[in-house]
Amino acid sequence: MTRPLRLGIAGLGTVGAGTVRIVQTHAELLKRRSGRGIAIAAVCARNRTKNRDIDLSAYDWEDDPVTLARREDVDVLVEVMGGADGAALDATRAAIAAGKDVVTANKALLAHHGQGLAEAAEAAGRLIRFEAAVAGGIPVVKALTEGLAGNEIRRVMGVMNGTCNYILTRMESAGLPYDDVFEEARQLGYLEADPTLDVGGIDAGHKLSLLASIAFGTRVAFEAVALEGIGQISIDDIRRAGDMGYRIKLLGVAQLTGRGLEQRMSPCLVPAESPLGQLQGGTNMVVLEGDSVGQIVLRGAGAGAGPTASAVMSDVIEIARGSRIPTFGQPAASLVAAPVARSTSPAPFYLRMELSDKPGALAKVATVLGDEGISIDRMRQYGHKDASAPVLIVTHRTTRDAIDHAQKRLPATGVVQGQIVAIRIETV
Repeated sequence: MTRPLRLGIAGLGTVGAGTVRIVQTHAELLKRRSGRGIAIAAVCARNRTKNRDIDLSAYDWEDDPVTLARREDVDVLVEVMGGADGAALDATRAAIAAGKDVVTANKALLAHHGQGLAEAAEAAGRLIRFEAAVAGGIPVVKALTEGLAGNEIRRVMGVMNGTCNYILTRMESAGLPYDDVFEEARQLGYLEADPTLDVGGIDAGHKLSLLASIAFGTRVAFEAVALEGIGQISIDDIRRAGDMGYRIKLLGVAQLTGRGLEQRMSPCLVPAESPLGQLQGGTNMVVLEGDSVGQIVLRGAGAGAGPTASAVMSDVIEIARGSRIPTFGQPAASLVAAPVARSTSPAPFYLRMELSDKPGALAKVATVLGDEGISIDRMRQYGHKDASAPVLIVTHRTTRDAIDHAQKRLPATGVVQGQIVAIRIETV
Protein backbone atom coordinates (compact mmCIF):
# COMPACT_ATOMS: atom_id res chain seq x y z
CA MET A 1 0.00 0.00 0.00
CA THR A 2 1.32 3.45 -0.89
CA ARG A 3 2.34 5.32 2.23
CA PRO A 4 0.81 8.73 2.93
CA LEU A 5 2.37 11.94 1.62
CA ARG A 6 3.83 13.52 4.76
CA LEU A 7 3.69 17.29 5.26
CA GLY A 8 5.79 19.58 7.41
CA ILE A 9 3.88 22.83 7.91
CA ALA A 10 6.02 25.90 8.62
CA GLY A 11 3.79 28.65 9.93
CA LEU A 12 0.52 28.31 11.84
CA GLY A 13 -1.11 31.64 11.19
CA THR A 14 -4.36 32.02 9.29
CA VAL A 15 -3.27 29.96 6.28
CA GLY A 16 -1.27 27.33 8.16
CA ALA A 17 -4.09 26.67 10.60
CA GLY A 18 -6.54 26.54 7.70
CA THR A 19 -4.37 23.94 5.97
CA VAL A 20 -4.26 21.76 9.10
CA ARG A 21 -8.03 22.05 9.35
CA ILE A 22 -8.55 20.81 5.77
CA VAL A 23 -6.24 17.82 6.31
CA GLN A 24 -8.08 16.91 9.50
CA THR A 25 -11.60 17.48 8.16
CA HIS A 26 -11.27 15.99 4.68
CA ALA A 27 -8.81 13.13 5.17
CA GLU A 28 -10.89 10.56 3.26
CA LEU A 29 -11.84 13.00 0.50
CA LEU A 30 -8.18 13.94 -0.02
CA LYS A 31 -7.20 10.27 -0.17
CA ARG A 32 -9.84 9.46 -2.78
CA ARG A 33 -8.89 12.41 -4.96
CA SER A 34 -5.13 12.04 -4.75
CA GLY A 35 -4.84 8.27 -4.67
CA ARG A 36 -2.92 8.20 -1.40
CA GLY A 37 -3.25 9.42 2.15
CA ILE A 38 -2.08 12.91 3.13
CA ALA A 39 -0.78 13.30 6.66
CA ILE A 40 0.95 15.95 8.75
CA ALA A 41 4.22 14.78 10.28
CA ALA A 42 5.32 17.95 12.09
CA VAL A 43 4.61 21.65 12.41
CA CYS A 44 6.58 24.76 13.24
CA ALA A 45 5.64 28.23 14.48
CA ARG A 46 7.04 30.93 16.72
CA ASN A 47 4.51 30.49 19.55
CA ARG A 48 3.63 27.04 20.88
CA THR A 49 0.97 28.25 23.31
CA LYS A 50 -1.15 30.43 21.01
CA ASN A 51 -4.78 29.31 20.68
CA ARG A 52 -5.37 28.39 17.03
CA ASP A 53 -8.65 26.49 17.46
CA ILE A 54 -7.13 23.33 16.03
CA ASP A 55 -5.77 20.19 17.69
CA LEU A 56 -2.01 19.92 17.11
CA SER A 57 -1.34 17.24 19.73
CA ALA A 58 -0.76 14.48 17.17
CA TYR A 59 2.10 16.30 15.44
CA ASP A 60 5.73 16.77 16.34
CA TRP A 61 6.71 20.39 16.98
CA GLU A 62 9.87 22.03 15.67
CA ASP A 63 11.02 25.47 16.77
CA ASP A 64 13.27 25.90 13.73
CA PRO A 65 11.73 25.73 10.23
CA VAL A 66 15.05 24.62 8.74
CA THR A 67 15.07 21.62 11.06
CA LEU A 68 11.48 20.91 10.03
CA ALA A 69 12.48 21.07 6.35
CA ARG A 70 15.25 18.51 6.87
CA ARG A 71 13.22 15.90 8.79
CA GLU A 72 13.34 12.44 7.23
CA ASP A 73 9.60 11.96 7.79
CA VAL A 74 8.66 15.09 5.80
CA ASP A 75 8.07 14.72 2.06
CA VAL A 76 6.69 18.20 1.37
CA LEU A 77 7.48 21.46 3.14
CA VAL A 78 4.40 23.67 3.29
CA GLU A 79 5.87 27.15 3.76
CA VAL A 80 3.23 29.63 4.93
CA MET A 81 5.38 31.88 7.13
CA GLY A 82 5.74 34.78 4.69
CA GLY A 83 8.62 37.16 4.10
CA ALA A 84 10.99 37.48 1.16
CA ASP A 85 14.08 36.44 3.12
CA GLY A 86 15.03 35.04 6.51
CA ALA A 87 13.42 31.87 7.80
CA ALA A 88 11.18 31.34 4.76
CA LEU A 89 14.08 31.48 2.31
CA ASP A 90 16.36 29.38 4.53
CA ALA A 91 13.72 26.70 5.05
CA THR A 92 12.84 26.53 1.35
CA ARG A 93 16.48 26.13 0.36
CA ALA A 94 16.99 23.52 3.06
CA ALA A 95 13.96 21.54 1.89
CA ILE A 96 15.18 21.46 -1.72
CA ALA A 97 18.68 20.44 -0.65
CA ALA A 98 17.19 17.65 1.46
CA GLY A 99 15.18 16.30 -1.48
CA LYS A 100 11.77 17.67 -0.48
CA ASP A 101 9.09 19.31 -2.61
CA VAL A 102 7.82 22.72 -1.50
CA VAL A 103 4.35 24.23 -1.48
CA THR A 104 4.31 27.91 -0.60
CA ALA A 105 1.86 30.79 -0.25
CA ASN A 106 4.74 33.27 -0.23
CA LYS A 107 4.57 35.64 -3.20
CA ALA A 108 7.34 37.91 -1.87
CA LEU A 109 9.75 34.97 -1.61
CA LEU A 110 9.20 33.94 -5.22
CA ALA A 111 9.04 37.49 -6.59
CA HIS A 112 12.54 38.13 -5.23
CA HIS A 113 14.13 34.66 -5.39
CA GLY A 114 11.92 32.66 -7.75
CA GLN A 115 14.42 32.10 -10.54
CA GLY A 116 17.19 30.81 -8.27
CA LEU A 117 14.84 28.62 -6.24
CA ALA A 118 13.22 27.18 -9.38
CA GLU A 119 16.61 26.33 -10.88
CA ALA A 120 17.75 24.69 -7.63
CA ALA A 121 14.53 22.69 -7.33
CA GLU A 122 14.63 21.45 -10.92
CA ALA A 123 18.32 20.54 -10.66
CA ALA A 124 17.44 18.42 -7.62
CA GLY A 125 14.38 16.90 -9.30
CA ARG A 126 12.04 18.63 -6.86
CA LEU A 127 8.96 20.85 -7.19
CA ILE A 128 7.93 24.28 -5.98
CA ARG A 129 4.19 24.91 -6.26
CA PHE A 130 2.62 28.27 -5.36
CA GLU A 131 -1.06 28.43 -6.27
CA ALA A 132 -1.81 30.04 -2.90
CA ALA A 133 0.66 32.86 -3.50
CA VAL A 134 -1.46 34.54 -6.19
CA ALA A 135 -5.11 35.58 -5.78
CA GLY A 136 -5.90 33.31 -2.83
CA GLY A 137 -8.49 30.72 -3.77
CA ILE A 138 -8.54 31.52 -7.50
CA PRO A 139 -6.76 28.71 -9.43
CA VAL A 140 -5.00 31.10 -11.79
CA VAL A 141 -1.56 29.43 -11.69
CA LYS A 142 -3.09 26.12 -12.78
CA ALA A 143 -5.16 27.92 -15.40
CA LEU A 144 -1.98 29.27 -16.98
CA THR A 145 0.30 26.24 -16.57
CA GLU A 146 -2.31 23.65 -17.52
CA GLY A 147 -5.68 24.80 -18.85
CA LEU A 148 -4.28 27.50 -21.16
CA ALA A 149 -0.93 25.85 -21.93
CA GLY A 150 -1.85 25.60 -25.61
CA ASN A 151 -2.36 29.36 -25.94
CA GLU A 152 -0.06 32.23 -26.64
CA ILE A 153 -1.04 34.56 -23.83
CA ARG A 154 -1.66 38.10 -25.01
CA ARG A 155 -2.41 39.86 -21.74
CA VAL A 156 -2.77 39.22 -18.01
CA MET A 157 -4.84 41.72 -16.10
CA GLY A 158 -6.62 41.88 -12.78
CA VAL A 159 -7.43 43.12 -9.32
CA MET A 160 -5.03 41.17 -7.12
CA ASN A 161 -5.19 42.89 -3.73
CA GLY A 162 -8.44 42.54 -1.84
CA THR A 163 -7.55 45.21 0.70
CA CYS A 164 -7.21 47.89 -1.98
CA ASN A 165 -10.44 46.80 -3.62
CA TYR A 166 -12.17 46.93 -0.25
CA ILE A 167 -10.90 50.47 0.38
CA LEU A 168 -11.94 51.77 -3.05
CA THR A 169 -15.40 50.17 -3.04
CA ARG A 170 -16.01 51.21 0.56
CA MET A 171 -15.09 54.82 -0.27
CA GLU A 172 -17.67 54.71 -3.06
CA SER A 173 -20.49 52.99 -1.18
CA ALA A 174 -20.13 54.98 2.07
CA GLY A 175 -18.97 58.29 0.58
CA LEU A 176 -15.98 58.29 2.92
CA PRO A 177 -12.53 59.82 2.27
CA TYR A 178 -9.48 57.62 1.80
CA ASP A 179 -7.97 58.29 5.24
CA ASP A 180 -11.16 57.22 7.03
CA VAL A 181 -11.48 53.96 5.12
CA PHE A 182 -7.75 53.25 5.46
CA GLU A 183 -8.13 53.48 9.26
CA GLU A 184 -11.24 51.30 9.11
CA ALA A 185 -9.34 48.65 7.15
CA ARG A 186 -6.51 48.81 9.68
CA GLN A 187 -8.94 48.31 12.58
CA LEU A 188 -10.48 45.32 10.81
CA GLY A 189 -7.05 43.74 10.37
CA TYR A 190 -7.12 43.92 6.58
CA LEU A 191 -3.78 45.72 6.24
CA GLU A 192 -0.31 44.19 6.38
CA ALA A 193 1.93 45.21 9.28
CA ASP A 194 3.57 47.50 6.74
CA PRO A 195 0.46 48.90 5.00
CA THR A 196 2.44 50.16 2.01
CA LEU A 197 2.67 46.51 0.90
CA ASP A 198 -1.07 46.74 0.27
CA VAL A 199 -1.93 50.34 -0.59
CA GLY A 200 1.40 50.95 -2.35
CA GLY A 201 0.72 48.13 -4.81
CA ILE A 202 3.73 46.06 -3.72
CA ASP A 203 1.81 42.93 -2.69
CA ALA A 204 -0.18 42.96 -5.93
CA GLY A 205 3.00 43.70 -7.90
CA HIS A 206 4.61 40.56 -6.49
CA LYS A 207 1.66 38.52 -7.76
CA LEU A 208 1.64 40.17 -11.18
CA SER A 209 5.35 39.42 -11.70
CA LEU A 210 4.76 35.71 -10.98
CA LEU A 211 1.85 35.46 -13.39
CA ALA A 212 3.81 37.32 -16.08
CA SER A 213 6.64 34.78 -15.79
CA ILE A 214 4.27 31.88 -16.40
CA ALA A 215 2.27 33.65 -19.10
CA PHE A 216 5.20 34.85 -21.20
CA GLY A 217 8.02 32.43 -20.37
CA THR A 218 10.14 35.17 -18.82
CA ARG A 219 12.23 35.34 -15.69
CA VAL A 220 10.44 36.85 -12.70
CA ALA A 221 11.15 40.59 -12.79
CA PHE A 222 9.37 42.23 -9.88
CA GLU A 223 11.87 45.09 -9.92
CA ALA A 224 10.57 45.99 -13.40
CA VAL A 225 6.93 46.35 -12.29
CA ALA A 226 5.83 50.00 -12.50
CA LEU A 227 4.13 50.54 -9.13
CA GLU A 228 1.65 53.23 -8.17
CA GLY A 229 -0.56 52.89 -5.11
CA ILE A 230 -4.02 54.19 -4.28
CA GLY A 231 -3.04 56.88 -1.77
CA GLN A 232 -3.67 59.72 -4.22
CA ILE A 233 -7.24 58.60 -5.00
CA SER A 234 -9.80 60.95 -3.45
CA ILE A 235 -13.50 60.53 -2.87
CA ASP A 236 -13.95 63.23 -5.53
CA ASP A 237 -12.14 61.03 -8.08
CA ILE A 238 -14.41 58.13 -7.25
CA ARG A 239 -17.55 60.26 -7.54
CA ARG A 240 -16.45 61.98 -10.76
CA ALA A 241 -15.45 58.67 -12.33
CA GLY A 242 -18.87 57.28 -11.39
CA ASP A 243 -20.57 60.26 -13.03
CA MET A 244 -19.04 59.21 -16.33
CA GLY A 245 -19.69 55.48 -16.02
CA TYR A 246 -16.35 54.31 -14.56
CA ARG A 247 -15.00 52.81 -11.36
CA ILE A 248 -11.44 53.04 -10.06
CA LYS A 249 -9.50 49.83 -9.41
CA LEU A 250 -5.90 49.05 -8.51
CA LEU A 251 -5.27 47.13 -11.70
CA GLY A 252 -2.32 44.98 -12.69
CA VAL A 253 -1.54 44.59 -16.38
CA ALA A 254 1.23 42.53 -18.00
CA GLN A 255 1.85 42.06 -21.72
CA LEU A 256 4.79 41.16 -23.90
CA THR A 257 5.31 43.66 -26.72
CA GLY A 258 7.91 44.17 -29.42
CA ARG A 259 9.74 46.46 -27.00
CA GLY A 260 9.79 43.96 -24.14
CA LEU A 261 7.77 42.99 -21.07
CA GLU A 262 5.38 45.63 -19.79
CA GLN A 263 4.26 45.20 -16.17
CA ARG A 264 2.32 47.86 -14.29
CA MET A 265 0.28 47.96 -11.12
CA SER A 266 -1.60 51.24 -10.84
CA PRO A 267 -5.03 52.77 -10.30
CA CYS A 268 -7.09 52.64 -13.50
CA LEU A 269 -10.60 53.54 -14.52
CA VAL A 270 -12.62 50.62 -15.88
CA PRO A 271 -16.19 50.65 -17.24
CA ALA A 272 -18.61 50.33 -14.34
CA GLU A 273 -20.62 47.63 -16.14
CA SER A 274 -17.53 45.47 -16.89
CA PRO A 275 -16.68 42.39 -14.76
CA LEU A 276 -13.82 44.33 -13.15
CA GLY A 277 -16.06 47.35 -12.57
CA GLN A 278 -18.62 45.15 -10.81
CA LEU A 279 -16.03 43.67 -8.43
CA GLN A 280 -16.86 44.59 -4.84
CA GLY A 281 -15.20 44.29 -1.43
CA GLY A 282 -12.16 42.10 -0.88
CA THR A 283 -12.76 39.90 -3.93
CA ASN A 284 -10.04 39.35 -6.55
CA MET A 285 -10.41 38.95 -10.30
CA VAL A 286 -7.87 37.87 -12.92
CA VAL A 287 -8.48 38.24 -16.67
CA LEU A 288 -6.41 36.07 -19.01
CA GLU A 289 -6.37 36.62 -22.77
CA GLY A 290 -5.11 33.87 -25.10
CA ASP A 291 -4.87 33.71 -28.87
CA SER A 292 -7.07 30.60 -29.15
CA VAL A 293 -9.33 30.79 -26.11
CA GLY A 294 -10.03 34.53 -26.12
CA GLN A 295 -10.76 36.09 -22.72
CA ILE A 296 -11.09 34.07 -19.50
CA VAL A 297 -12.32 35.76 -16.31
CA LEU A 298 -11.56 34.18 -12.92
CA ARG A 299 -13.19 35.65 -9.81
CA GLY A 300 -13.05 34.66 -6.17
CA ALA A 301 -11.78 35.24 -2.66
CA GLY A 302 -8.25 36.60 -2.71
CA ALA A 303 -7.34 35.95 0.91
CA GLY A 304 -8.50 34.31 4.11
CA ALA A 305 -7.95 30.99 5.86
CA GLY A 306 -10.32 28.89 3.78
CA PRO A 307 -9.60 30.15 0.24
CA THR A 308 -5.82 30.31 0.63
CA ALA A 309 -5.59 26.96 2.43
CA SER A 310 -7.74 25.52 -0.36
CA ALA A 311 -5.09 26.65 -2.85
CA VAL A 312 -2.31 25.15 -0.70
CA MET A 313 -4.08 21.82 -0.65
CA SER A 314 -4.63 21.85 -4.42
CA ASP A 315 -0.85 21.92 -4.81
CA VAL A 316 -0.39 19.19 -2.20
CA ILE A 317 -2.88 16.97 -4.04
CA GLU A 318 -1.11 17.65 -7.33
CA ILE A 319 2.15 16.40 -5.80
CA ALA A 320 0.40 13.39 -4.25
CA ARG A 321 -0.95 12.45 -7.69
CA GLY A 322 2.55 12.51 -9.13
CA SER A 323 2.21 15.57 -11.35
CA ARG A 324 5.63 17.14 -12.01
CA ILE A 325 5.15 20.53 -13.69
CA PRO A 326 8.11 22.97 -13.53
CA THR A 327 7.75 25.90 -11.17
CA PHE A 328 6.83 28.48 -13.83
CA GLY A 329 5.29 26.09 -16.33
CA GLN A 330 8.47 25.42 -18.32
CA PRO A 331 12.05 24.62 -17.31
CA ALA A 332 13.57 27.49 -15.36
CA ALA A 333 16.67 27.47 -17.56
CA SER A 334 14.50 28.23 -20.59
CA LEU A 335 12.94 31.37 -19.11
CA VAL A 336 14.22 34.48 -20.87
CA ALA A 337 15.23 37.80 -19.34
CA ALA A 338 12.86 40.08 -21.23
CA PRO A 339 13.74 43.75 -21.80
CA VAL A 340 11.75 46.12 -19.62
CA ALA A 341 9.09 48.01 -21.56
CA ARG A 342 7.32 51.07 -20.26
CA SER A 343 3.67 51.37 -21.17
CA THR A 344 3.47 52.83 -24.66
CA SER A 345 0.08 51.51 -25.74
CA PRO A 346 -2.31 54.45 -26.20
CA ALA A 347 -5.34 54.75 -23.94
CA PRO A 348 -7.80 57.41 -22.81
CA PHE A 349 -6.85 59.20 -19.59
CA TYR A 350 -8.81 60.85 -16.79
CA LEU A 351 -7.40 64.20 -15.67
CA ARG A 352 -8.53 66.10 -12.57
CA MET A 353 -7.25 69.56 -11.69
CA GLU A 354 -8.25 72.74 -9.90
CA LEU A 355 -8.32 75.77 -12.18
CA SER A 356 -8.22 79.39 -11.09
CA ASP A 357 -11.44 81.26 -11.77
CA LYS A 358 -9.88 83.44 -14.46
CA PRO A 359 -10.90 84.23 -18.03
CA GLY A 360 -9.19 81.94 -20.51
CA ALA A 361 -8.13 79.33 -17.94
CA LEU A 362 -9.66 76.43 -19.83
CA ALA A 363 -8.19 77.70 -23.10
CA LYS A 364 -4.69 77.66 -21.61
CA VAL A 365 -5.13 74.07 -20.46
CA ALA A 366 -6.50 73.01 -23.85
CA THR A 367 -3.53 74.66 -25.58
CA VAL A 368 -0.98 72.72 -23.52
CA LEU A 369 -2.81 69.46 -24.11
CA GLY A 370 -3.05 70.19 -27.82
CA ASP A 371 0.65 70.97 -28.03
CA GLU A 372 1.32 67.48 -26.64
CA GLY A 373 -1.02 65.87 -29.15
CA ILE A 374 -3.72 65.19 -26.54
CA SER A 375 -7.29 65.54 -27.76
CA ILE A 376 -10.14 66.17 -25.30
CA ASP A 377 -13.07 63.77 -25.48
CA ARG A 378 -15.17 65.06 -22.58
CA MET A 379 -14.83 67.83 -20.04
CA ARG A 380 -16.85 68.77 -16.98
CA GLN A 381 -16.56 71.68 -14.60
CA TYR A 382 -18.00 71.37 -11.11
CA GLY A 383 -19.03 73.94 -8.50
CA HIS A 384 -16.62 76.70 -7.60
CA LYS A 385 -14.46 76.49 -4.49
CA ASP A 386 -13.61 80.04 -3.49
CA ALA A 387 -11.49 81.34 -6.40
CA SER A 388 -11.10 77.98 -8.16
CA ALA A 389 -13.18 75.26 -9.76
CA PRO A 390 -12.54 71.51 -10.15
CA VAL A 391 -12.31 70.47 -13.79
CA LEU A 392 -12.47 66.92 -15.08
CA ILE A 393 -11.16 65.97 -18.51
CA VAL A 394 -11.36 62.64 -20.32
CA THR A 395 -8.95 62.49 -23.24
CA HIS A 396 -9.05 60.50 -26.43
CA ARG A 397 -6.43 57.76 -26.73
CA THR A 398 -2.96 59.09 -25.99
CA THR A 399 0.31 57.92 -24.44
CA ARG A 400 1.56 58.11 -20.88
CA ASP A 401 4.56 60.11 -22.08
CA ALA A 402 2.29 62.77 -23.57
CA ILE A 403 0.30 62.96 -20.33
CA ASP A 404 3.51 63.25 -18.28
CA HIS A 405 4.84 66.06 -20.47
CA ALA A 406 1.53 67.93 -20.19
CA GLN A 407 1.50 67.52 -16.40
CA LYS A 408 4.94 69.11 -16.20
CA ARG A 409 3.91 72.06 -18.38
CA LEU A 410 0.46 72.83 -16.98
CA PRO A 411 1.59 74.50 -13.71
CA ALA A 412 3.49 77.09 -15.78
CA THR A 413 0.17 78.34 -17.21
CA GLY A 414 -0.55 80.02 -13.89
CA VAL A 415 -4.14 78.74 -13.82
CA VAL A 416 -3.65 75.26 -12.31
CA GLN A 417 -3.75 74.98 -8.53
CA GLY A 418 -2.41 72.02 -6.58
CA GLN A 419 -1.86 68.47 -7.80
CA ILE A 420 -2.96 67.21 -11.19
CA VAL A 421 -4.34 63.66 -11.01
CA ALA A 422 -3.96 61.51 -14.14
CA ILE A 423 -5.43 57.99 -14.28
CA ARG A 424 -5.37 55.63 -17.25
CA ILE A 425 -8.72 54.31 -18.54
CA GLU A 426 -8.23 50.62 -19.30
CA THR A 427 -10.08 48.69 -21.99
CA VAL A 428 -11.42 45.42 -20.56
